[in-house]
Amino acid sequence: MEPAIAWEGKILEILKVSARSIPNSVAGAIAGVIRDKGQVEVQAVGAGAANQAIKAVAIARGYLAPSGVDLICIPAFANVVIDTEERIAIKLIVEPR
Repeated sequence: MEPAIAWEGKILEILKVSARSIPNSVAGAIAGVIRDKGQVEVQAVGAGAANQAIKAVAIARGYLAPSGVDLICIPAFANVVIDTEERIAIKLIVEPR
């Protein structure tokens, strides 16, 4: 996790997800950051990583629902640098409804 960009005046934590990430673990991290900070940005580069990220957001909704938190996800694109090469990532801003 690393501090990230400002979104609507707030500094968001970034969770970077890979194709090998375990959705349940990422979901726990999402839920933890939502509880602590209120919002989180999830980044994924590639189809496999995007798949794991979306599954993690869905699982995190289930983790937070019993406490009355309903998550929404705002998708966007982000430019990221990986090994000095610029890539396009899927960025998911996750926050309570």
